[in-house]
Amino acid sequence: MKVLVIGGGGREHAMAWKLSQSPKATKVYVAPGNGGTALNPKLENVPITDVQALRAWAQEQKIGLTVVGPEAPLAAGVVDEFRAHGLKIFGPTQAAAQLESSKAFSKAFMRRHGIPTADYDTFTDPAAAHAFVDRLGAPIVIKADGLAAGKGVVVAMTLQEAHDAVDFMLVDNKYGVQHNEGGARVVIEAFLEGEEASFIVLCDGKNVLALATSQDHKRLKDGDQGPNTGGMGAYSPAPVVTADVHARAMREIILPTIRGMEKDGIPYTGFLYAGLMIDAKGHPKTLEFNCRMGDPETQPILMRLKSDMMDVLTAAVDGKLDQMELQWHRRPALGVVMAAHGYPENPRKGDKITGLPQDADDAVVFHAGTQLQDGVVSVTGGRVLCVTVLADSVKLAQQRAYDVARGIHFDGMQYRHDIGFRALKN
Repeated sequence: MKVLVIGGGGREHAMAWKLSQSPKATKVYVAPGNGGTALNPKLENVPITDVQALRAWAQEQKIGLTVVGPEAPLAAGVVDEFRAHGLKIFGPTQAAAQLESSKAFSKAFMRRHGIPTADYDTFTDPAAAHAFVDRLGAPIVIKADGLAAGKGVVVAMTLQEAHDAVDFMLVDNKYGVQHNEGGARVVIEAFLEGEEASFIVLCDGKNVLALATSQDHKRLKDGDQGPNTGGMGAYSPAPVVTADVHARAMREIILPTIRGMEKDGIPYTGFLYAGLMIDAKGHPKTLEFNCRMGDPETQPILMRLKSDMMDVLTAAVDGKLDQMELQWHRRPALGVVMAAHGYPENPRKGDKITGLPQDADDAVVFHAGTQLQDGVVSVTGGRVLCVTVLADSVKLAQQRAYDVARGIHFDGMQYRHDIGFRALKN
């Protein structure tokens, strides 16, 4: 069967890499792909991003299964377009993708269906938003209501940071948010104490299958300092998600979400990512929903997946997830993101990348912001690479990942040196 992966980041490179290992995949295409997918002889890049053009190409090529990586095509209705023309595609419809594309929709949904989350309010008027910030105090969380490539959330530790974030999102759109109908809007919510974890499941409209747990590192610098980013590294499994926390997350958050979407007439299919905040008593609350796998969580998660990903996704699009079980490596995996100079505010493009190693069974460098031109790999985005390793312990995975990272070079590169520190602490 021919398979198409839509997207061009590290998550999509990992998906395509995993799908290409299936004996059932005769060809794996990535649209538009990146330098890493271009280097892999088992993958082929397709330089199309327009939804209708991609659907026409998929029909012409007789693509048997499509899986969507990033949020933008989902919000643009790629699943609706493919399904309307009889093509099998795994992902949520445009209406269901509002769980991610509109923070206001998502928070109202959670309140309506009794899903645990932080108290909040929504604003389009800067003056009202500033007044609410002053009333609630810091720390406080400011979220842009729209797509912001993982950068539309500011966890403000001071009132000044909070007021700046309101202005950046409502007045000058410094974060480049793709606004929803009605223009700029922010969700302001109470700060939740605890430890964050990424809880990702597959859904077929009725049935749910949980993936391995993971934990992302959002801040740019060691010790969780510096600005929020799209993610500077991740590891799987997350020790903070105990068996009890896992059961509670499924019972109190995931299943009520799937039932709630069905009840609202918007059945949910695709990956569902619940960002959890787990308090000292092991009670999870929902920070946000994403309608896709996380990046960089996907890279270590898929390094640990032993099952054939083609089988899983085929069952999902056929509504048969209840017949599937996933097999996992017991060994943990860890990924270190290498970012461009100036990331996250002003990432520099064009720097040449050298020292990239060959893929190994237990160590792969997944590409995100790269391109291959005339045999040269160079930087095209903020998060450039994710060095991902499977090892007998988190400590060994961490050591090996940093050994590999030290052999890679591009001017101005930056990465954290403490990915996995919480797992080691636990």
